[in-house]
Amino acid sequence: MGKKTFKTLDEQINILKNKGLVINDIDKAKDILFRENYFFLNGYRHLFQTEYKDSAFIKGTTFEELYSVFVFDRDVRNIMFKYMLIVENNIKSIISYQLSKKYGYKEKDYLNPKNFNQDSLKIRQVYDVLNKMKRQIRINGRQHSATYHYLNNYGYIPLWILVKVLSFGIISELYGMLKIEDQDSISEIYNLNNETLSIYLGLLSNFRNLCAHEDILYDHRTQRSIPNTKYHSILNIEKEYDEYKYGKNDLFAVIIILKQMLTDSEFRDLLYQIGYEIDILDGKIDIVPTQFILDRIGFPYNFREISNID
Repeated sequence: MGKKTFKTLDEQINILKNKGLVINDIDKAKDILFRENYFFLNGYRHLFQTEYKDSAFIKGTTFEELYSVFVFDRDVRNIMFKYMLIVENNIKSIISYQLSKKYGYKEKDYLNPKNFNQDSLKIRQVYDVLNKMKRQIRINGRQHSATYHYLNNYGYIPLWILVKVLSFGIISELYGMLKIEDQDSISEIYNLNNETLSIYLGLLSNFRNLCAHEDILYDHRTQRSIPNTKYHSILNIEKEYDEYKYGKNDLFAVIIILKQMLTDSEFRDLLYQIGYEIDILDGKIDIVPTQFILDRIGFPYNFREISNID
């Protein structure tokens, strides 16, 4: 197996040119590679290759087009992150409210294992989640201003404050460990069943972390898929092997989730911003059709119509 060694900017430029990439402004390309990282930029090359495993670019592909997709992915990632944070804050608020109202506001009350699913198959997971929450109290209790205030002045941290330092992943796990009646009281707020909301939170947590760490977003797929929805059928999304081609474990699945978990105005703003970025990209890419890129993202051609579905 060959070794990966350090390459200078000139060597990076030569590698790209040898693969057929047209570079019209060498100095500008070198500046972009220096600031953005060759490895990260090269992660978008597959959109411009004749075959996925073929390292050569489609004839005529320019550096500007490659960089445009990189910037597009970043802009969409930032937009999605913004609205996933809204959902994260909402679900944290709702869960903390529902549990505090029913089980109390001190750790010894709301972290009592008896408050959670007592199924023998889940008991171990319950204690695992509770231990994660207690660990966050130990680590962040006196470091975060809000939790420190409550510890210092009252000697405890209520759940509506603790959720501030809990990750979306822990919140997702916490919801999965609740008693069915508590899951129902929360999922009904979104007009969802508890199993669907559990899947939604897990998928959102996955995409949220990807966005937070600036990983490649456009072609990301999760292992678990969301259930079929009315949006799949009303949009007449194409099927492959009796499964919907889009909106199951891709970025459009996140759009479908956010459609159901954001307010109408928030979702309209989200979709407008995403559509705007796609329109900008369409004006910068010539070598491949925009719909090809949308296919890789998981967006159907009529994705904007989801905004009009009640």
